[in-house]
Order: sequence, then C-alpha cells, then structure tokens
Amino acid sequence: MIKVGIVGGTGYTGVELLRLLAAHPQAELTAITSRKEDGLPVADMYPSLRGRVPLAFSAPEKADLKQCDVVFFATPHGVAMAQAPELLAAGVKVIDLAADFRIQDQATFEQWYKIPHTCPELLAEAVYGLPELNREAIKGARLIANPGCYPTTMQLGFQPLLAADLIDAGSLIADCKSGVSGAGRKAEIGTLFSEASDNFKAYGVPGHRHTPETVAQLQRYTQQPVNLIFTPHLTPMIRGMHSTLYARLTRDISNAEIQALFEHQYRDAAFVDVMPWGAHPETRSTRGSNMLRLALHRHGQMLIILVVQDNLVKGASGQAVQCMNLMFGLEETLGLQHIALLP
Repeated sequence: MIKVGIVGGTGYTGVELLRLLAAHPQAELTAITSRKEDGLPVADMYPSLRGRVPLAFSAPEKADLKQCDVVFFATPHGVAMAQAPELLAAGVKVIDLAADFRIQDQATFEQWYKIPHTCPELLAEAVYGLPELNREAIKGARLIANPGCYPTTMQLGFQPLLAADLIDAGSLIADCKSGVSGAGRKAEIGTLFSEASDNFKAYGVPGHRHTPETVAQLQRYTQQPVNLIFTPHLTPMIRGMHSTLYARLTRDISNAEIQALFEHQYRDAAFVDVMPWGAHPETRSTRGSNMLRLALHRHGQMLIILVVQDNLVKGASGQAVQCMNLMFGLEETLGLQHIALLP
C-alpha cells in the first residue's frame, strides 16, 4: 500500500483527493493537514466521507509527513515550495496541485505569481504532470507539477496539431469557461451564490497566470514561436470546464486526416475521448470523472477544437492520482474509472 499524505485537505481539490484516494485499492490515507481545523474529524466537515475516511485533520507540525510515500499539496501557491525540499530529502515523493513548479523559469514565475521562489534549484527537476504527453518522465519522477485545469484542455487540444506542424503557432486562440469551484473554497464576493448564479463573465483578460504555463509547454512541440490569446470565463455551475480552441491550418489536409491524427495521438490515452468529427461534447458528460472529451470542427482553414472536462478531477485531483499511479508503477487507470454523473 502507498502511504499518502495530503497537505491542505479542506479545499475542493483536497476533498476531491480524499474522495478518490479513499476508494483507491493501493492507497492508504495516513495524514491530512489543516492548521485551522486541527483535530476535527474529516467526516464532520465532509459527511460524504463518513465511513470512508476515519482520520482527523492535524496541524502541519503534528503530521509526520516523512513517513508517507507520497504527499499531495492541495494548497495555495507558495506552500509546496517551502516544504518540498525537506520531504524529498527524506525520500518522500511530492505532487503539487498548485503552481509552484509548473513554470521552470524562475523570473517568469515570480513575475506572474508575485512571490519569490524559495527553492529554484528544484524547478529543473520538477516533471510536468500531464500523463498523455509526459508519461515516461512521470514514471521516474519524485517531484510532480500538476498542470492547471485550463492548460490541460489547451495542451491536449493543440498539441497534436503543433507536433504535426499543421497550424500557425503564432495565432492560437482559447476561449474557455469554468465552473465556480475552480476559484477554490474561500469566501469571496465574486463567487457568492447571488453573484455567480444566473451570471456569466470573462476575467483575466489582460493576462492570466495559466498563459505562460501553457505557452511554455506548447513550445516544446514546435519550432515556431507560440503566441496564445487565452480568455477564461466564469460560468454559473459548480463543476465543469469547456474550452473552445481555434487554430489556423497552414496546409491542405482533409477532415478525415485530422480526425485520424487525434485518434492516433490518444489511442493509448484511457482518459481522452476523441469523439466523432462534428460532435458537441458537454460538460456533464465528464462530471465527477477523470475523462476529457474533445471533438473537431472546421470553418475553411480555421480548425475548432471543443474540449470538456471536470475541472476538479481531470483538471486537478484526478490527474494528480493518475500521476501517482505512474510514479509507483501501478496501472494508470487504477482508482479512476468512475463514470460521469448524469443527470
């Protein structure tokens, strides 16, 4: 059994990790930290876990995380970088669901996140945890930077086209929407029910933190300079993400060839469903599951890729468990084969 610790178990990605790992046949939950909720039984905060998670939250200084095999950080930016060096030195593997290790250039990280990076020596070692594009590197990693939710949809949508040199990398457009849970479990006016319900708005239009992360990863697959216009939107739903991606084709190619390209790219990807050409994937078709679905459309030389996922599962905690499975030599799908909730 893999002894698992979770730092920051009270947020939405934290409880999603608890939900997935409580049913994982090879995971043993051993520590869940929360300074504010020290001593509170997990099931008292989350009754959905009654009878499944008998642990109580413990303050970070009380949790013996060095006895774990792997520690997940479901925390705000800046927490993992402060604790990762000590855990790694003790032989514990680390999976960070925040952004501390997603951007390998220290100056770029500090520019976008407005905090100093306290262990830049680990940036080059951190492996970007997108299994469909980085599977072999993840298997040998001890430090994983779990991708952002939006970047997961953008990379899996654009990558096959960039790698095949089929599109203009300098004019990529991503029009993306996410449910309110993507903002985290905190009290903010913008995510109150009366503010977010029956409402729709864009945010981060001048520049969003997921842009440099996505551009850096996409740049790995093309010699062209990548330029991305990314606009996120907040939708009045709890879970779900829909990204509409636009790319201009630079040479003649049939729809059937493009479809075949995507089907070949993701032929061994258990959690990427390439739907028939012209399909319209819906967010509810992935709710509660680790599945990402995409479909292709075309308008002249403009290719349109529709991508949906559950932002808390494939966009966060499910992907992190997917990485854990690979790191410990398990089947990639273990504990993650949930069918989406419907209705």
